[in-house]
Amino acid sequence: MVCALVLGGRLHTTTTRARAIEAVPTGLLNGRVESSAPEPAPAEPASSGHARRGIALALIFVASLLSFLALPAVWLDRQALNTDNWTETSSELLENEAIRTQIANYLVDQIYANVDVQAELAKVLPPRAAPLAGFAAGGLQQVADDGVRNLLGRPVAQQAWENANRRAHELLMRVIDGGGDVVSTTGGEVTLDLKSLLTQTADRFGVGGRVADKLPASAGEIVILQSDQLATAQDVANVLDAAGAVLVVLALLLFALAIFLAQGWRREALRACGFGLIAAGAAGLLARSVAGDYVVDALATTEAVRPAVEATWTIGTSLLVQAATATIWYGVVIVLVAWLAGPTRLATGVRRLKAPFLREPRYAWGGLAVIVLLLIAWGPTPATRSPLPMLFLIALLALGVEALRRQTAREFPDATIDDSLNTMRGWWSSARGQVSRDSN
Repeated sequence: MVCALVLGGRLHTTTTRARAIEAVPTGLLNGRVESSAPEPAPAEPASSGHARRGIALALIFVASLLSFLALPAVWLDRQALNTDNWTETSSELLENEAIRTQIANYLVDQIYANVDVQAELAKVLPPRAAPLAGFAAGGLQQVADDGVRNLLGRPVAQQAWENANRRAHELLMRVIDGGGDVVSTTGGEVTLDLKSLLTQTADRFGVGGRVADKLPASAGEIVILQSDQLATAQDVANVLDAAGAVLVVLALLLFALAIFLAQGWRREALRACGFGLIAAGAAGLLARSVAGDYVVDALATTEAVRPAVEATWTIGTSLLVQAATATIWYGVVIVLVAWLAGPTRLATGVRRLKAPFLREPRYAWGGLAVIVLLLIAWGPTPATRSPLPMLFLIALLALGVEALRRQTAREFPDATIDDSLNTMRGWWSSARGQVSRDSN
């Protein structure tokens, strides 16, 4: 009986242990724990993340370099291959006192180089005064420079100068575009014909009719392009015609690709793109300054003409300054946008303040429309004065506004306009109080 009880107890114990063993998961018996939850996806290796970051930063560097190279290409294309810009720049050149002085000197020198002014004066002087013609001619040349300089400041002379430059550039573009009859009739040369200004200069002497009739056909002509330079000019024009647009498009595509690859740090990548544009614009201004020193030193054969050469370089590169300055401002705006999306206390406060207004389409898109209209009316950069670039800028602004709307909607879903207005009133009251305390 005792044996039966013992055997019964062992059997019961054995049965209980067997059931317990059956209840234990198989994974425990094999020395590991198996979970019924799905295993998480393997994390991206750190080396892969570093590689992607390196590629993105390299793309930003290359895009910034292309932006810098695009500046002189765009400038030369707009300056050298655009007749309206060429003519406008020529008018600005004549408005400069130093340049106007040199042009006046050139016109007077052309008179004396092509006409015997002394002989012409002797013909109009009384016989007894004829020996004084030489002194009169010398004295006339000394005072003629001032008279012609004043003449060039008048609307009639300025219009003649502008027309001469427009005709010269139109001829230049026809020659570069293939020439045709223009090449055969002009021998492939392009000249700036100042004959009308030369005639006005002769009239200024008081013996215009006599002098003008004796001026040769080549007097007052400045050769802009010689026949042996035609092929080179055509090659340069073909390159410039496409280089500026191609470089700008490539730079934008590389910037976009870098931001796409910057998974997890896109805001920092956007900020890096902004700094890249700032660096490109600053480098463009620096290159202009260095090149200007070299060009002025090379062309200014005397100190007397240095002010005119410096003014010519400054006015002639004004479009380059505009493009470089615009690039810097684009970079500044991008950096500010990246900061506004960041975690700093001030940026977060600004987003909280604007959240209820951005949530309302009438405020968000209405505000964007006002900004766009102001940019079109102001035209602070060349891009804002051209239809296609302006459309591209509008698209970028719209994308930025939509991204900011979504971010503020996630961060501050309960923000109200009243809260924002109260916050602004509090800031205004604090600012007024601070001013009052400082004044006291």
